[in-house]
Amino acid sequence: MQVGKSGESVSAPPCSKAAWVFFYGTYEHAIDERGRIAIPSGYRPQFGGGGVVRVGAEGCVELYTQEGFEAEAERRLSSEESTRELSARRTRRSFLAGAFPVELDKQGRILLPQPIRSMAHLNGRASIVGCGDYMEIWERDSWNAEQAAFSAAEAGSTVGAGEGTDQ
Repeated sequence: MQVGKSGESVSAPPCSKAAWVFFYGTYEHAIDERGRIAIPSGYRPQFGGGGVVRVGAEGCVELYTQEGFEAEAERRLSSEESTRELSARRTRRSFLAGAFPVELDKQGRILLPQPIRSMAHLNGRASIVGCGDYMEIWERDSWNAEQAAFSAAEAGSTVGAGEGTDQ
């Protein structure tokens, strides 16, 4: 707990301010023949200290700032009490084994490692999607399918919303 200028108590965030960047929006970018993709220009300063990529559960690539990755690793791994437990070791393996450090080049691009590109089926055009504390990089057709899936789910959740009520 910290004390503010006027004496009120203020909760300190659990990690550095850099980890609290909020990524949003959808951006279309090309992946060049070497596997490089440009980070949206407004977010490049957050990756000055590098970043981390890993394949996510839905087959996209998760892109974290270094600080964001450390905070996510702490969040995911702190619930596992001991590496002596099989479930704890599997949690660590599933999150950390496929993670790769990345750095911005002078043109604001990162090089996506070949294993990451292969697993996520990335080549040509990609969609970079802001997801709050990290970004996702999707193969364009996969992103379109994901959008259709959540649009259908949203449409399904509103069916019957006004039924049985007086309007």
